[in-house]
Amino acid sequence: MKKRLKLLLKILFTVAALWFVFEKIDLTKVKSALKEADAFWLFWALILFNLSKIASSLRLNIYFSSIGLKLSEGYNLILYYVGMFYNLFLPGGIGGDGYKVYLLNKHFKSGLKPLLQAVLLDRLSGLAALVLYASILFAASEYSKLYSWATTISILVAAVVFPIAYLATKILFKRFLSIFNTTMAWGLAVQLLQLASAWAILKSLGVESMQLEYLTLFLISSVAAVVPLTIGGVGVRELTFLYGLNFIGVDPTLGVTFSFLFFVITALSSLTGLFLINRVEPKKVGFEKS
Repeated sequence: MKKRLKLLLKILFTVAALWFVFEKIDLTKVKSALKEADAFWLFWALILFNLSKIASSLRLNIYFSSIGLKLSEGYNLILYYVGMFYNLFLPGGIGGDGYKVYLLNKHFKSGLKPLLQAVLLDRLSGLAALVLYASILFAASEYSKLYSWATTISILVAAVVFPIAYLATKILFKRFLSIFNTTMAWGLAVQLLQLASAWAILKSLGVESMQLEYLTLFLISSVAAVVPLTIGGVGVRELTFLYGLNFIGVDPTLGVTFSFLFFVITALSSLTGLFLINRVEPKKVGFEKS
């Protein structure tokens, strides 16, 4: 009942957020922008997004290796895509991360705590990279010019995010300290690929000016989407673009259209997991314990 209530609240919040956004923009303009979107750049956005997921899978496997769990990269990637499918299309269930922890503990018996820590730190390394890039882009964008203190704050955040992450790892997750630099580097690569995917979507929509501001909002919306208030971050991203672009006097139509296209790319990529579910049993793929 608790899970069903949480899912219902997520659905209601998602619908309410989308309804609010659609009431504030011209849907005719959105349809027109979608029709005119350049398929060439959308194709590259899809490729770059999936490259970011492959890189993310490699990063996660480094965490698994550090707890003695030696998975083949191919199997780990299969499990990663199945987790993406669960996260987006079965939000009321155990969730993608929970499913990976359950399955690997069931077959591998490596303990729930190490697996949970590995998955949690994998998420946090991605979040640290997001905050770093968002701070840097914010400092270079028009947003930092709105308030005299904004640039200072954003640069300060960029400067301390990795030291804080290092300190937190050293205090709370000491067993993962030896791979901190490697996993954080992968985290930066993952988010850079996602930024490239976002830029390709902007190119498909013909957005040539204010790209830095769009990308800044994309990163901010990605940080906001980490909070599990909606399904797959839908609604949160659109609200971010609605208010963020209005704040600097830019029509938010293309921002909302961008957000929709990013969701479509995410959904299409996550659907891959549906066709891999029958391959997630370790005995069908093979893995070993170090």
